[in-house]
Amino acid sequence: MLKYLFLLLAGLFTIHTQAQHILTGIVTDTGSHKAITGVTVQVKGTSIGTITDTSGKYEIKIPLENVTLVFSSIGYTAKEIPYSKKIAALNRLAPLNVELLISQHNLEEVVVSGYGTRVQRCYTSSCLTTVSGKNIEEEYDPIAGNRFINTESQPLSTFAADVDRASYSNVRRFLNSGSLPPADAVRLEELINYFDYQYKPPTGNDPVAIYTDMIKCPWEPDHQLVRIGVKAMEISNEKLPPANLVFLIDVSGSMSDDNKLPLVIRSLKALTQQLRPIDHVAIAVYAGAAGIVLPSTPGSEKIAIMDALDKLEAGGSTAGGAGIQLAYNTAAANFIEDGNNRVILATDGDFNVGISSQSELEKLISEKKEKGIFLSVLGFGMGNLKDNKLETLADKGNGNYAYIDTYEEALRTLVTTFGGTLFTVAKDVKLQVAFNPHFVGAYRLIGYEDRLLQTEDFNDDKKDGGEIGAGHTVTALYEIAPPEDEHLPYSLKMDQSDRMMTYWNEDALTVDLRYKKPKSNSSRVFSQRMRWNVLHMNRVPDDFKMATAVAAFGMLLRNSAFKGKASYEQVLSLAESAKGIDKEGYRAEFIQLVKKAKLLNSGTPAYSNVMADTDDN
Repeated sequence: MLKYLFLLLAGLFTIHTQAQHILTGIVTDTGSHKAITGVTVQVKGTSIGTITDTSGKYEIKIPLENVTLVFSSIGYTAKEIPYSKKIAALNRLAPLNVELLISQHNLEEVVVSGYGTRVQRCYTSSCLTTVSGKNIEEEYDPIAGNRFINTESQPLSTFAADVDRASYSNVRRFLNSGSLPPADAVRLEELINYFDYQYKPPTGNDPVAIYTDMIKCPWEPDHQLVRIGVKAMEISNEKLPPANLVFLIDVSGSMSDDNKLPLVIRSLKALTQQLRPIDHVAIAVYAGAAGIVLPSTPGSEKIAIMDALDKLEAGGSTAGGAGIQLAYNTAAANFIEDGNNRVILATDGDFNVGISSQSELEKLISEKKEKGIFLSVLGFGMGNLKDNKLETLADKGNGNYAYIDTYEEALRTLVTTFGGTLFTVAKDVKLQVAFNPHFVGAYRLIGYEDRLLQTEDFNDDKKDGGEIGAGHTVTALYEIAPPEDEHLPYSLKMDQSDRMMTYWNEDALTVDLRYKKPKSNSSRVFSQRMRWNVLHMNRVPDDFKMATAVAAFGMLLRNSAFKGKASYEQVLSLAESAKGIDKEGYRAEFIQLVKKAKLLNSGTPAYSNVMADTDDN
């Protein structure tokens, strides 16, 4: 009898064990990205729970059913996350990493400064990916790879538009030097947006247009891949407003390498050739101190501008903060009403003298942005590239961040796309995608991790979005999974008070785009609906194939848990079929980079200790 009782209990234990799911992850501070110790992780309405260790890590056994996880800690706003059986299956062994926001009630106790209350970001080795070795010390913000989100519990996905391309040229630099890039250097949206896609420019009153389409997802055949494209109005260089530019150039000792200051000089001379007589340029430099080497000079005096550039030499420490202040003062002194007033910063980002605090720099740049002076950032060189600082400064300054690894890249950024780089047609651009649960059970935004916004941020004009320049395109990809229940009603009406919307007929999703005109502080919004219509592969545009190939390539480089059946062979097949005319040769170059990555991945590449995508494994 005891034997049978033992077997029965053992069977029940086995069933119970199989009905559980072990979930792991890391809890970090939203602002600083530092791990938070002692966070309570609990299954809502039960006694099942655990706490995070000194590294912010947790492990919890949860029932294999629909539950809500609650993450709470003293000083932080608690966060509830629905977790369904479907999401558990989709996310497989991927960790659930969570960020907690410091409670507004406690902000004054966290940071005290002369500029008011703010949360300072962390830029130390404890919260950055640092690439070390062979005299290289580079820093990248950690990326928490996006996961699948349940549509019924959260049908709205909101993010800021982004046309930065720095990550692609930086990845190219690593591959061309014979090394795979660190995972946190791979920002998927910047890889995808490096390429120009042939969307039609807007024809209405709005300066941007939206396009949508959908195909079967190559790396997950049971899923679909949605493409959302945004195209900005095109303006010929002759019709651009007059420019008031200040070249702010880092001439510190760290800029002495050939791929730094000498390349900066060549790049800015190429830009100078594009200037018109109505444009003006001043040159400010900083090293141990900051100074003006050329007062504001009309674009017709190209020889004087290029002579000033040729005289620059590297040496000394880096008073970056003082240089930025001087550049903004110079831009303000020569301000052009209804013109393009912009500081162009060229540096490796190694600020170590003066206002080097990231938060102080961000505050200064944000204040000047509100006065109509924008900031574009050009990153140069390798060895001590501070990618994290440069990207954030450009974001705060309503400008673009580009990494210049070659003279050809400088020509593309500063000559080929002159108008887009220097003239913004829409600022604070935000996208909000509403998914219909009838068609979409779960969705995952590919990339844009540092551009995600809260649902309510979409209607908040005080919340920054992204900037789009003349002629620029923005592409976003969503991987979507079918609904759990195939018998959902054909249309669902959701309560507006819950910030949801009404879905009709065959609309699979609706895209809302909100933007401000460059000189306006109030926003406008318009929408585009997409019906469920999966394109057959022989009708898929080359541009869509190319974006898909680049996304899969980025996931392979990050070793993402969501790469599914993606492989270098699949990427090459897609890219080769999407090559098209390729006048500039960028797609052919991409194919060669994929081949290099494939070879490096088969061996033992340098920096293998930072190759894994820590948020997706």
